[in-house]
Amino acid sequence: MSIIISDVIDHLAGIRPGSSLDRLRDQRPQARENAQKSYRALFEPEFPGEVTAIERYAVATFVAGLHHQPHVTDFYAAYLQEIGHPRLTDVIRAEIARGSAEGPYGRYPQGPLTVEDKEGLVYQVAADNRKSLGSRLATGLEHAHLLVFHPRDASPAALQKLLDAGWSTTDIVTLSQLVSFLSFQIRVVAGLRALAGASARESADPDFTQIFTGVLASGAV
Repeated sequence: MSIIISDVIDHLAGIRPGSSLDRLRDQRPQARENAQKSYRALFEPEFPGEVTAIERYAVATFVAGLHHQPHVTDFYAAYLQEIGHPRLTDVIRAEIARGSAEGPYGRYPQGPLTVEDKEGLVYQVAADNRKSLGSRLATGLEHAHLLVFHPRDASPAALQKLLDAGWSTTDIVTLSQLVSFLSFQIRVVAGLRALAGASARESADPDFTQIFTGVLASGAV
C-alpha cells in the first residue's frame, strides 16, 4: 500500500493522536516502539530470506481470520490483494471458513495433563485450493492452524511436513514468529478497541482502565 502507517497497532485499533488511548500507550513507549519494530521486521524485512511477501501476508490474513478479527483480516488481505494473484485473497478467505474452529484443543503427552485432552479439527487445505496455493504455502497455512488452535500437538512430524514442502529451518522460524506476533498483535488490538468502546467520550470504566493499565505495566502493549 502507498499509505505509510507509523504505528500499525494504533491504526488497527483506531487510536487518534492525543486521545486517551494514545496517552495510555505512551506510558510504555519502549513496548510500543518494539511492537512496531517487530511488525516491520516480519512484514518489511531488510533481508526477507526465502519467505516471500505473498507468503507473509497470506499467513497473516489467514491467522487474523481464524481469530475472528475482521478489521485485522481486511488490513492484511488488502496488502495481499495488492501484491498477490487476484484470486489468492478469495482462496485464503475460503480456507479461513474451512479452518474455523474453537480451541485450544489437542493431546498432551501421557501424564497428569491428559485429562485436559480435547478433540478438534485436523485442518487440511481443500484439494482445489492446494493447487492454487501450491504445496509450500498450503502446508504453511496448515501449520499456522496447528499453532493457533492446538500447539500442544506440535511435533517433529509436523515440522517434517514443512521441510518436505520446501520450508527451510530458517523459514520455519519465520513462520512461527509470524503466527506468534499476530496472536500478540490481535489480542492487543482487541483489548484497545474494547477499551475505546467502553465510552463514547473516551472515558473508559475505571476498573477496566485499571486492568488494562496493569497489562501495560507488564510491557505487553
